[in-house]
Parts: sequence; structure tokens; C-alpha cells
Amino acid sequence: MTKTLDLITIGRSSVDLYGAQIGGRLEDMGSFDKYIGGSPTNIACGTARLGLKSAVITGVGDEHMGRFITEQLAREGVDTRGVKVDRERLTALVLLGIRDQEQFPLIFYRENCADMGLTAEDIDPDFIRSARAVVATGTHLSHPQVEAATLKALEVARAAGMRTALDIDYRPNLWGVAGHGEGESRFVASAAVTAKLQSTLHLFDLIVGTEEEFHIAGGTTDTLAALKAVRAVSGATLVCKRGAKGAVAFTGAIPGSLDEGEAGPGFPIEVFNVLGAGDGFMSGLLKGWLDGEPWPVALKYANACGAFAVSRHGCTPAYPSWEELQFFFERGIVRPDLRNDAELEQVHWATNRVRNHHGGDRSEMRVFAFDHRLQMEEMEGATPEKIGAFKLLCLDAASAVAGGRSGYGLLCDRRLGRDALWKAAGTGLWIGRPVEWPGSRPLTLEPELGPDCGGLAEWPREHVVKCLCFAHPDDDAETWASHEATVLRLFSAARRNGLEFLLEVIPSKVGPVDDTSSAQVIQRFYDIGVYPDWWKLEPFRTDAAWANAVAAIERNDLRTRGIVVLGLDAPEAELAASFERAARFPLVKGFAVGRTIFGQAARDWLAGRIGDDEAVAAMTDNYARLCGIWDRARAGVKEEVA
Repeated sequence: MTKTLDLITIGRSSVDLYGAQIGGRLEDMGSFDKYIGGSPTNIACGTARLGLKSAVITGVGDEHMGRFITEQLAREGVDTRGVKVDRERLTALVLLGIRDQEQFPLIFYRENCADMGLTAEDIDPDFIRSARAVVATGTHLSHPQVEAATLKALEVARAAGMRTALDIDYRPNLWGVAGHGEGESRFVASAAVTAKLQSTLHLFDLIVGTEEEFHIAGGTTDTLAALKAVRAVSGATLVCKRGAKGAVAFTGAIPGSLDEGEAGPGFPIEVFNVLGAGDGFMSGLLKGWLDGEPWPVALKYANACGAFAVSRHGCTPAYPSWEELQFFFERGIVRPDLRNDAELEQVHWATNRVRNHHGGDRSEMRVFAFDHRLQMEEMEGATPEKIGAFKLLCLDAASAVAGGRSGYGLLCDRRLGRDALWKAAGTGLWIGRPVEWPGSRPLTLEPELGPDCGGLAEWPREHVVKCLCFAHPDDDAETWASHEATVLRLFSAARRNGLEFLLEVIPSKVGPVDDTSSAQVIQRFYDIGVYPDWWKLEPFRTDAAWANAVAAIERNDLRTRGIVVLGLDAPEAELAASFERAARFPLVKGFAVGRTIFGQAARDWLAGRIGDDEAVAAMTDNYARLCGIWDRARAGVKEEVA
């Protein structure tokens, strides 16, 4: 059978609500960050980030949190065919916090939860056989029904000659041997749990656990004796995690010392959060194991992924991409608190952001920009209420052209376009949202953001922070200092809130320009540590201007999402010529144009000369035609290259 997957994990899934305040009691937490969670779910995501084709078999409720897990798995690149939507049970929930580098208050809300509704009938043998390996976790051996499902998956895998692995993942309270308030507990001795685990250990080729987890599997708190007890019933490779001492692998008889096992290099970093470290470790280990690497290399991957996990907030969001891992190996540790390593965090953000935001393919961007405020306010008949109503018509036109496809988007403000902005949520459209006060120079931000940009905390994560800065290379020192301080504060706040950032610069609006002007402005912002996810640039009239701007971006950030071309209210024929020039540069992903699409319709509608249907029809035609012009320009370049 053709193998389309590298591994399938099976077991629990949850929504993790992580306390946002560090160093306090869970009782005192004032806000929480929401992440995907559950050991097998984390491992599926962690291995996908490392380039493996992963799937998970689990259960979620038929409600908002269940959809969050399924959608987030898809964004992470995890196959979701094995996710059972249970209409009778709710998705599991976990509340947790970071008290210090060792304590993590933790409450599991898993009473009859959806993933415990898995049955043997939910296991599709053909789906199991489509993978190279099955990875189980200990919790789903704790109850007869989910144990039966897990054992069926393992038996199918064994019969097909597949690899099998176990992460012991011992949580005493999930086995019923510790109370609800003891989610933090890592070990409670239980002969019944030991017997249950030992009845299954022969089914695995790889068994992974901490010393405490091998204690429960082996039935003794003497680690070497526990490993020998496991070895007595299983020929699996045993990987024992030893905390700060790293980890060791035993492929044969257990020696007289843990130090005699095979080991990989460790990474001396500052421990910030121990939650999820084991799942990160397991992800790296599985990558090495399934790639056929020797155990020291696999353990190197595992130790590094564990190091990332303990140095960041959250579980899955902390795990590295394969590119990030290679960067870490090549460059080394610059500072032990990895979350404060700006260069490393930029790589982490840039190589994982696609997993953190809504929307599909962004390799082509056709953006209808109706975030204009001042220009609409100056039109005949305009009032804030009428402008808001007109922007809903703009959204109708954008949605009609997009037709649910990726690669389309809009720019819309909240002050005058609130209803359209809210209505666009969840439509699949890319959504950019402006923050600058219209026409301000030096740059001033909309009051809703607050003096510290704290207003961004209220934004949906799918919104992209868009800022237009009228900066020019010849601006005086005071003006540049103001530009830079505002943009840096805004960029930092966007990152802190997990929002992508688009920076728009139009030097030609404030002074004479040449082929280097925009490139100079771009470089100045990189020099202060601003790394926009997107750039919005004016339609340059020369290839040299484009080449210089692109070179400035690529010299500083090869991982940027790209450039969109603005319109400047240009006639359609002029835009067509500018699109042909811009399309020659692969970093240019498309356009973000407004008045060329909506200008005349807005003037006529606000003045009462046309109705809703006529306005939507006119804007739909204009937008669709502009999309066609861009698509033909890009296609023409591809034909030339071919």
C-alpha cells in the first residue's frame, strides 16, 4: 500500500487556556491565551512543523472549540481525517499557568470529553496502513473503550509491518489515582497502572518517558530497575528523558548506569515553561527516528525541540519549524532565554506564521482597499453612517469576485467601516486594517490604539496591522525620529499580539524621488529592527526602482511574505502598465487598490445618484477587471520564463 503519511498519533486533544500572567497563582490569572493541546495533538503538530506528514486520531465536540482544533490542525498541516466530531460530548479543556520554572498549576476538564468517545469502530484499518508509523500516548490506555481503539490501531500497524511508538505521558489524575486539583502531579505509584501499561509494552518499537514515567511503567522508583522491568516485557528502544541531563537511548540490555546509554548533545538554555516540553522532545525524536538517523542525531533533534518548548509560552506554538531548527544548529545559542533572542524569534515567527493565521494561499494577492477615510469624508453627501453603509457594499463586491477562493482580500478601517470589518471575519478573505491617522506627518496613529498601542490586544488574530507612513529619505532628523519611534512601537505591539504587520511607504507624496528613494526608506526601517510581514509600495515607473526596493527587502529579510502594489487613484490603463512592470519581480505578490475600483461608485452612491445594486455591480466589474489585468501580467511573466 502506498504510504501517504509518515505517522499517525492517537489519543487526547484539548483546547489549552494558558494563563497570560507569569509568576502568579492560577486563581489570580486575569486573562488566558488559547492554544491547541493534548499530547498526541501536540506531537502531530510538532512533527508536521519539522516536515513530516502527520495525522491524528482523536475526538472533538461539534462546537466552537472542536472546530478550533480541527481548523488549527489543518493550518499546521496535520491530516484531520482521523478527527471524530462527537455530537454528544464536548471538546476537552485545560486551564493552566506558569508559576515558575518548575511549577505549572493545571486543571483538566475531561469529564466524558469528546476524545474519550473514540471506539474501536472509529479505527479505519486502511487509514492506519497509509502511514509508516503509529504513535500512542499513555492516557488512552486508561479506559477500556479508548484502550480498545488504541490497541486496534496498534494491532493493525503491527500486522502491516509498521513502526509503533509509545509516549508514556503519565498523568496520575487522568488515570484516576490523583485528584482534579493535582493536574500538575507527575507521579503517583499505582500497581494497577503499572500492570495495564506492562500488558501493552510488547506492542512497541520505541518507548519514551521521563524517569518518573519509567517508574510507573516498571513498577519501581529505582530508574535502572524500572528500565530493566520494561526491557523484560519489551524489545523496544527505550528513551529515558533526564531533564537538564538530556536523554539516553537503550537499544539492548540495560547497562549498570544511565550514563552508558546513547546520548545526543544538550542545549543549556533558561527554563521558562516546562509544559509541553515532552511533546516537543517527542516530535524531534520521531523526526530523527523516521528519517533513519542514528540515535545521537535523533536525540539532538529531540533535545533542541524540547529546549524551544521550555523557553516559550504555550506548547504547540513554541515548537520550531525545520528551517528554524537548522538555523539554531548553525548559529548556536546567543542568549539562554531563547524567547528574547530577537534574531531567532524572527525566524520562528516568519517560518510559522502561516500556521497561526486564517486564510489559504497568499502567493497571489488581489486586495480591494476601501480603508479610505479622509477621501470618503470629503465626498458630496458623506456622513459617517453612510460611509459605513457604503463599505458594506464594498465588501459585497469583494466577496462576489473572490467567490471563496484564496488570494483575495480587503483593506478596511474600524472607525468608519466597523460593520464591514466585522462581517468579513471568517470569510477566508485576507483582512488588512489601517492604524494611521489619515494624512498625518509625522506619523500619528488612530486614537483607538491608545498611547502604547494596547488597543491591538482587542483585534482578531486574522487582521493584519496596516500602517501608512509618509516618510522620505530627506526628512530631517526630528521627523525621522518620530517616524521610527511610532513604527517601532506599533511593530512591537503587533508581534506581541500575534498580528501580522504591513508597512506602506509613499515617499513621492512628500518630496522628489529617484530610483533609490523607496529603497532608502525601506532600509531605515530594517535598521531599527522592524521586519514587516508585508510591504505596500507605490507603482514605480522604472525597473531600476523596483530592483532597488526588492534588493533592500531581500538583503534584510528573505522570509518576508512579499509586496503589494498600491494604486494612487491611477486610471486603469496606467495601472495595467505598472502591473506589467511589477509582475516581473517574484517578491511582488499582487496589488492593493482602492479608488480605481470604488471612486466613481462612492461619489454617485453617497450623492444619491445610484442605488445599492448599481454600486455593487460597478465595483464588482472594476475589481474583477483589475484582477484579470494582474493575472494576465503575472501569467505573461511566467510564459517568458518558460
